Amino acid sequence: MMRTGGEVLVSQLGAFGVEHVFCVPGESYLAALDAFHDAQIALTVCRQEGGAAMMAEAHGKLTGRPGVCFVTRGPGATNAAAGVHVAMQDSTPMVLLVGQADRSVLGREAFQELDYRAVFGGLAKWATEVPDASRLPEVLSRAFHIATNGRPGPVVVALPEDVLTGITDVPDAPPYVISETAPHPADLLATERLLATAKRPLLIAGGSRWDAEAVDRLVAFAEHYDLPVAVTFRRQMLFPATHSNYAGDLSVGANPALAAYARSADVVLLLGSRLSEIASQNYTLLDVPAPRQKLIHVHPGAGELGRVYRPDVAINTSPRAFLEAASTLAGHRDADRAAAVAEARNIYLRWSEKPTTVPGSFNLGEVFCQLRDELPPDTVLTNGAGNYASWLHRFYRFTRYGTQLAPTSGSMGYGLPAGVAAARIDPSRRVVVVAGDGCFMMTSQEFATAVQYDLPVVVVVVDNGMYGTIRMHQEREYPGRTSGTNLRNPDFAAMAVAFGGHGETVRDTETFMPAFRRAIASGKPAIIHCITDPQALTPGQSLDQIAAGGRARQAARQ
Repeated sequence: MMRTGGEVLVSQLGAFGVEHVFCVPGESYLAALDAFHDAQIALTVCRQEGGAAMMAEAHGKLTGRPGVCFVTRGPGATNAAAGVHVAMQDSTPMVLLVGQADRSVLGREAFQELDYRAVFGGLAKWATEVPDASRLPEVLSRAFHIATNGRPGPVVVALPEDVLTGITDVPDAPPYVISETAPHPADLLATERLLATAKRPLLIAGGSRWDAEAVDRLVAFAEHYDLPVAVTFRRQMLFPATHSNYAGDLSVGANPALAAYARSADVVLLLGSRLSEIASQNYTLLDVPAPRQKLIHVHPGAGELGRVYRPDVAINTSPRAFLEAASTLAGHRDADRAAAVAEARNIYLRWSEKPTTVPGSFNLGEVFCQLRDELPPDTVLTNGAGNYASWLHRFYRFTRYGTQLAPTSGSMGYGLPAGVAAARIDPSRRVVVVAGDGCFMMTSQEFATAVQYDLPVVVVVVDNGMYGTIRMHQEREYPGRTSGTNLRNPDFAAMAVAFGGHGETVRDTETFMPAFRRAIASGKPAIIHCITDPQALTPGQSLDQIAAGGRARQAARQ
């Protein structure tokens, strides 16, 4: 059957099981847009390409299947680069499809022409350009295989305009396959020996290639071996925080007692994670390249094993495959291990049980303590980057897989697009977006997308009138010399109403929950504008205390 390249492309996506596509329309891929008219794929039209790419990344993070995003050439592609970077650093499967100029004018710097292999070559797992309509199934098959296998990540495929309008009789490729490796029996025995002799072990879970079943297996494995379990930065949905083996998260501003426990551990099982800069506390938990602790490193990407840390046991497989194979191991429980689990658990509870006192009438820690009792356990919480997230990560308790969407890359503006994607995938689930004032304004236009598709996400905007994280670093390094961090913000509640949603403003802790319940009851996309004291910059220190510490360090250097 003769088809246009656009029809082949969209048909191939359907053959791969793609159910959702996020896009900003462009004239460079009109033939594909036309093919979507008759396709059984939900097309979410977004307001900016960065938001569309972040929605696709969030889809990949929630489902384990590649999130798919369409953008136009040139500025559309460069706008989408922020979402590609998130997918790369977060090891998320994603396919970005980009319009390209007609092949007849390539190489002349035609209108919005880019060399996508050069632009995205260092940012994605693979970047390519389709040379002919008949090659579309082949290139897409390779793109989906690369995005999902090994360490997952983003793939960028450029689509020349005449390739999409060209006619071909090429058939669709068969569905892509996620290949799985199995742990070698000798490595499993070595793992068993190390865990059986450990007195102060620690399991650190992170990365991708997880699902709900793998998380259940992880819980059983931790119980079987009496292991304290920590999770890496923004991977808190990988182990239930209410479980007695949970020790907390290794994140920005991590619990110092948890970091100390990790340094004193005799055996570390690093499961699925690269343990990069943030989670490793600037590469101080494990010595580089030879850790003091005995290290068992399990990772689906062979290139990550030995890349930073030399492991005693290196196992190239996914967390799911490792845990399935490890279910046959003998296990180990004794008094020393029970004491280690209890110590690690108490470390977490002392850190997260009660909110800290902060300046002003609005305490974000108290809000998250209230929300952890208020929200259904399958609620999806999303956030971007900023100091406000430290309260969420410290005081809220994730108990199920698929309930956290947050960028380990530290990308601002991620929370709202991620929340829209989560609600679009499953409108029956409650979605709560948490964003700082600076973070929210990066992608605030996607609130219109939530309204357009009638997605009742609730956005909690924490407004302290500044880029708080940068101000914190500024006061620490250059105390009293404020520059470039102050913000003048709009009325976010009025903005919500103007877009067609529900909006409220709160200035104290006591009025937050009533406003939150009204937002839920409205059934509309909602913004709760929370005015906070600029002094309440972190859960542990005020702005003035941070500045005082900066002055003291400055004086000591002089």
